[in-house]
Amino acid sequence: MNGGPGASSVYLNFGAIGPKHIQFGQQGDSPSDLPALTDNPGTWLPFTDLVFIDPVGTGFSRSLVSEGDSKKLFYSTMPDIEYLSRVIYDWLVKNGRLDARKYLVGESYGGYRGPRVTHYLQGTLGVAMNGVVLVSPYLNPGLTDNSDLSPVPWIVTLPSIAAAHLETEHQLTPERMAEVVGYARGEYATDLLKGRSDPEATPRIVKRVTELSGLDPAFVKFSGGRIEIGAYLREIHRERGEIGSVYDSNVTALDPFPYAPEQRSNDPLLESIIAPTTSAMVDFVTRTVGWKTMARYHALNYEVNRVWDGGGLGGGRQESAVPDLRKAVAADPKLHVLIAHGWNDLSCPFMGSVLTVDEMPVFGAAGTRPADLARVTVREYPGGHMFYTRPESQAAFVRDVEAMVAAH
Repeated sequence: MNGGPGASSVYLNFGAIGPKHIQFGQQGDSPSDLPALTDNPGTWLPFTDLVFIDPVGTGFSRSLVSEGDSKKLFYSTMPDIEYLSRVIYDWLVKNGRLDARKYLVGESYGGYRGPRVTHYLQGTLGVAMNGVVLVSPYLNPGLTDNSDLSPVPWIVTLPSIAAAHLETEHQLTPERMAEVVGYARGEYATDLLKGRSDPEATPRIVKRVTELSGLDPAFVKFSGGRIEIGAYLREIHRERGEIGSVYDSNVTALDPFPYAPEQRSNDPLLESIIAPTTSAMVDFVTRTVGWKTMARYHALNYEVNRVWDGGGLGGGRQESAVPDLRKAVAADPKLHVLIAHGWNDLSCPFMGSVLTVDEMPVFGAAGTRPADLARVTVREYPGGHMFYTRPESQAAFVRDVEAMVAAH
């Protein structure tokens, strides 16, 4: 499943793991490009069956009750987890697959759903997953909340900003990214916490962040080396009159309002992917598969996102999915979790998952020591939120998933 909330599963299906593939999400792609489906060299069908879920309000899936009732039943955090878990349970029962090995894949907000659905299935409905793959997950919502005191939001975003710059310089390698991560969680974090107690801390930050980001030194100076995502996406490409995507800041489009004090257009990457993915899926379903329908297909339903209650039935702040991840992994000594990120993603930065996993207990097989560190792993690849649209990253991702499946 994908995320949003309000996204159908077409992106994982046609972009990453389904049997057919369409190009989207890369620099230079156009909404009017012909939606030509080709065989997908990175499909997971050689080692697993695939079932894609379009949550209510996405794809062709619809709620038949009022908006108010829909919000209570579907468009709220915990009801969303409960009904999607029931969808999985019912499908497995109906198709006689309860005795099969089972893996759950979620992208973005689907990566938030993943641990919570896994734990709900495991502890409430009585169905256990063998593995979970979280793709660019919205795993720990509060991690990037800006605070005058916490350095964590800046530590989380700086490595993805640096990755984008390294890519433009043709220097993006695991070794260089290891250096960036080391600086972010080391000297950068320390200097951020020092504040004015060390007069040299901020100048050190500004000098290093300027080098890592490729931004104008004056811009970095006046931001104190604390680079806010929206400001960065406008500033880094301003000289060309372009704006970067939060999903991959090196995917750009012309800024239709370059003199406005804030961004007034939709995200460049989202603007380019809705048309080709929608057209490709509708054509595939109605012509290739042969299910004739005139219903509208929602690749991305902004209305669902608008009415979504991120705090659950009681409202309030979005909960973290990390407690459910910890509980599910602790309860099942054979459960494996692969968390996959693109380095350039600023919507769900990889560093957030790195910090989150590093703070988890070390879970090993029951009764054994040393523990198996590979049970919950983070992997990063060149690219952004949809890193799998790059052939090399998709191929590496498939190899990592196959290895996890082979472990069972």
